[in-house]
Amino acid sequence: MLWTLITFVGFTILVAVISAFVTKDDKQDSTDGYFLAGRGLPGFVIAGSLLLTNLSAEQLVGTNGQTWFVGMSPMAFEIVAAPCCIVLALFAAPRYLKGGITTIPQLIGMRYDRSTKLWFSIAYILLYLVVQIPVILYSGSLVFENIFHVSDLLGITTFQSVIILCICISVIGSLYAIVGGLKAVAVSDTVNGVGLLIGGFMIPFLALSKLGNLAIGSESGVHIIKGWSYLVENYSDMLNSIAPLNSEAPSVPWLTVFTGLFFLGLQSWCTHQSFIQRVLAAKDLKEAQKGALYCAFLKIIGFMYLALPGVIAFAIFEIQGNQVDMMDAAYPQLVTEVVPGPVMGFFAAVMFGAILSSFNSVLNSVNTMFTMDIYKEFINPQASELKCVSVGKKVGWVFAVLTTCVGPLVYFFPAGLKTFLDSLVMLIALPVVTAIFGGFFFKYLPAFSAKLVMAIHVICYGGFLLIAPQYPGGGTIHYLYAVLVLLPLELLLLAVLNANNKKKHPELKAWGLEDANAVDLTPWKYRKICAVLIIVLCIVVYAAFSPLGFGTWAYTQAF
Repeated sequence: MLWTLITFVGFTILVAVISAFVTKDDKQDSTDGYFLAGRGLPGFVIAGSLLLTNLSAEQLVGTNGQTWFVGMSPMAFEIVAAPCCIVLALFAAPRYLKGGITTIPQLIGMRYDRSTKLWFSIAYILLYLVVQIPVILYSGSLVFENIFHVSDLLGITTFQSVIILCICISVIGSLYAIVGGLKAVAVSDTVNGVGLLIGGFMIPFLALSKLGNLAIGSESGVHIIKGWSYLVENYSDMLNSIAPLNSEAPSVPWLTVFTGLFFLGLQSWCTHQSFIQRVLAAKDLKEAQKGALYCAFLKIIGFMYLALPGVIAFAIFEIQGNQVDMMDAAYPQLVTEVVPGPVMGFFAAVMFGAILSSFNSVLNSVNTMFTMDIYKEFINPQASELKCVSVGKKVGWVFAVLTTCVGPLVYFFPAGLKTFLDSLVMLIALPVVTAIFGGFFFKYLPAFSAKLVMAIHVICYGGFLLIAPQYPGGGTIHYLYAVLVLLPLELLLLAVLNANNKKKHPELKAWGLEDANAVDLTPWKYRKICAVLIIVLCIVVYAAFSPLGFGTWAYTQAF
C-alpha cells in the first residue's frame, strides 16, 4: 500500500512539475494568451489534449462495462470518432482559424446575430455547470472509489469518500484550468495521455494472460496468445461489433454507426467548446490538422483499452464463477484482479489524471464562454484584455465551488435519472451542429434560423426522451435513431429558410467568413493521405470484429 501511494503521488507531482516548467514563461495578460495558450500549441500537444478531453475514467469503466454486457458494438464510439476528426481537420478547423474565433458561440453570433449568440452561450454554460461538470466530478469520484476503495482505506462511508474525491479533483483541476490557463491544461493532458495509453494498454494484455492461465489451468507464466485463442473460440459472439437494427442502448445498431452516431460525433469533435478550444489554440493550420489527425489514429486503437477488456472480463469471471451483476462493476473488478501491486499506484495516478482532464477542460471552456461571450459582449464591452483574464479567473473559482457542491449530490439520484441528465446535453449540442454546419452550407439564412432550430429540436428530442417510443417487437427505440432523423430534418429546414430568404431579398449578399489573419492558414500537405489511411484502418478494424473476422452472427446479451 505504501508503494502504491508513493507511485501515485510521484506521477501526479511529475505531471504538475512538467506543466509548470513548460508554462513558466507564458504571458497570461491577454485573452489569447490565457484562453488560447497564445495560439501556439503544436500538433502533438493538440492531439494529446483532444484525446484526454474526450477520455475519462468514467469512459474506461462505462464503455468496458457496456462491452461486458452486450459485446463489442459499443466500440463504435471510438472508431467513428476517427472520421469525425477528419471532418474537423479538413473542414471545420480551416474555417474556425480563418475566423480567428475564441468560442463556438462567438462564431454563431458572427453567422446569425448577438441574441442568438447569447441564447447558445447561456444554454451551453447552464448545461455544463448543472449537468456535465457535476456528473464528471461524481462519476470520476465513484470510479476511483470503486477501483481503489478509498472509503475502506480511510474508514469512511462511500458518500463521504465521494465528497473528498470531488473536492480533490476540483481543487487540483481548478489549479490547472484557472491558474495555468489553457496551455497548462493542454500540457498536463499530453503527459497524462502518455501515462493513460501505457496504463490502458496494459490492462487487455494482462487480462488476456490471466485468461490464458485459467484456460490451461496454470497459475504462472505469460499466456496472452492462449488467452486470445480461448476468447475467439468460446466468445466469438461477443467479439462481433455488428448489432441488430432493433438493439437497445448500450448496443449500437449497425444502421446508426455511420449515420446517427457519426452525427453525434460531429457535435463532440467539431462543435464542442472544450474540444474545439484546443484546435483554436494551434499556432497555425498545419498544426491544427496534425493534432486532429494524430488524435484520429489514437481513437482507432482506443477500442483495445476501452472496449476489449470488457469482453475479456466476462470470460474471466465466467471461468472463475465470480461474475459481476452490473456493468459498472466489471472494469473495476478486472483491474483489481490483473494489475500487479507494484504498478497499481501508477495506474491510480493515470486514472486520476484522466478524471482531472475531463474536469479542467470543461471548466476552462465554461470560463472562456462566460468571459468572452457574455461579460465582454454584454456586460462590459470596454473591458481590457487584462480585465477579461482577471474576470475569467475569478468566475472560474465561483464555477468550481458551485459544481463541487452539486457533484456529490448526484449520489442520491436514481441511476435512470443520471442517465437522463447525461442525455440532456444533446438538447443543445445537436442544434449547435445544425447551426454551425448549416451556417456554412447555406449563405442566405435569416438571423432567427438557429433559434428556431433550437426550439424545434428541444421539443422533438425532449419529447422523444420522455415518451421513450418502442420498437414494433418491443424494446425502447435507440436514441441514435432520433439523432439520425433530426439532424437531416433540421438541415432541410435551414435549406427551406435559406431559399425563401434569398427569394424575398434578392439584394442580399452571400454570407462569408472574413479572414481575421490570426494564424497562417497553409494546410498540412499530408492531410489527405492521413485521412485516407484513417478510413482504411477504420474499415479494417470493423472487419476484424465482425463475422468476417473474429465475430460470429450469433449476437447475445450477457445477462
